[in-house]
Amino acid sequence: MWDIQTPEAMKALASRLAAFVSAADFIALYGELGAGKTTFAQGLLPALGVADAITSPTYGLVHSYAVPGRTINHCDFYRLGASEEEEIGFRDMCAESLVLAEWPEAVQTALPADRLEVGIEGDGSARRVSLTGFGAWQKKLARFEEAEAFLARAGWPDARCTAVKGDASARLFSRLARGSETAMLMDWPPQTDGPPIRNGRPYCEIAHLAREGSSFIAISEWLRGQAGISAPAVLASDLRAGLYLVEDLGDSVFGQLIAAGEPLEPLYALATDGLLALRASKPPQILPSSSGKDYRVPDYGREALEVELDLILQWYFKLLTGRAAAAELTASFFEAWSPFLDWLGRQPKGLTLRDYHSPNLLICERRSGLARLGAIDFQDAVWGHPAYDLVSLLQDARLEVPEESERALFERYCEGAAAAGPGFDRAAFGKAYAILGAQRNTKIIGIFARLSLRDGKHGYLAHLPRIARYLFRNLAHPDLKPLNAWYEANLHRLGETGLEQGAVR
Repeated sequence: MWDIQTPEAMKALASRLAAFVSAADFIALYGELGAGKTTFAQGLLPALGVADAITSPTYGLVHSYAVPGRTINHCDFYRLGASEEEEIGFRDMCAESLVLAEWPEAVQTALPADRLEVGIEGDGSARRVSLTGFGAWQKKLARFEEAEAFLARAGWPDARCTAVKGDASARLFSRLARGSETAMLMDWPPQTDGPPIRNGRPYCEIAHLAREGSSFIAISEWLRGQAGISAPAVLASDLRAGLYLVEDLGDSVFGQLIAAGEPLEPLYALATDGLLALRASKPPQILPSSSGKDYRVPDYGREALEVELDLILQWYFKLLTGRAAAAELTASFFEAWSPFLDWLGRQPKGLTLRDYHSPNLLICERRSGLARLGAIDFQDAVWGHPAYDLVSLLQDARLEVPEESERALFERYCEGAAAAGPGFDRAAFGKAYAILGAQRNTKIIGIFARLSLRDGKHGYLAHLPRIARYLFRNLAHPDLKPLNAWYEANLHRLGETGLEQGAVR
């Protein structure tokens, strides 16, 4: 139950629900005339991306809005007659869009089983709002209430909120605003381990995927305090609940800047300098943390590299043929990779952020020097070879990095590393770059196939031609001839067709 004193407080409450609203969802608004149902809509719909003025659809019954990723139908059923809901396509509307319904009593018997009911009572300026979840909304509402309690403890109880597009993970993000201040709410419930896949152990454990936020806190503090990179400060946290209030670094993400016409190479030069600064900061494997417990960065060893490589055999082959790769082909694949993984295991290691590429890098406009570089999504960092982050950047899975830019920025890194002190082996670094580039792009092909087949996120398949080009660019390294021979014999069409034909079957 929420006691609301002003229309702005009503809008703020509604806006904080935005991150929990699905693309096809139903929210029923109950209350007498003038109770504040349309005011509630005026808080929720802008938080979901609606830029139009929100008014009650009393006479037209339905106002439709198209926003990225969803259609929203704001309905007012006050004038709807008995059994007239099918004349407006009510059931199809509920199945295909988000429906926000005022006066839902008119269609009460046809309401979806999964829905949120909002009750508004009161007079004058004061209102009392109750939220009741049915079906899937019971769990979502419980999480919303947990987030509300966390924000109250953190001193942000009445913040306005806008849902922010997240990544491919289970995390949800919301931008909070109170006056001129902003912050980000990261909703990241502790993750379950998933089914065992090797020796009784799940994929996330073997591949060292973070299941809660202690890694995020420790790595953020090191990046800001020691490397000089703008990582989000953690302003408040509840590790048990998986809720984090973090610094808002803005929206100037590399990928969006480049899509808007910003030159790629200056941005990537700054990011390359960020990796040199991280290298120079010499982070230890056990990082200090304000969370009260030091964080040990997990080893990015052979087992983790292999389980990631296996994704192409399990998911890309399934995308092409409907089944995973045969046992004989799998055995030959790992036999081809074995000497290269052995060699990597003997090379020096350091803090590897792992997803250091355009969706996770941004420009902090009000800062100067290296602090202009912002980095996010580093919670899965590992103790691996420093070439991994450079290849993540220069062979960006989400956008095309021209080969000449890759070469120039690779040289920039090598020159900077050599100038920082003796002992930098450029030839060995180049070999590690090629091996890890082949490993990473092989893994990404498997991940994007999995996102399509398992999660229905088919848009990731559009990136496969680029990733195939990167893959074969790495395999062309003279030291990788034996590995290249396996790919040529078994996956040659990756280079020829860029996976387009296999991806759309």
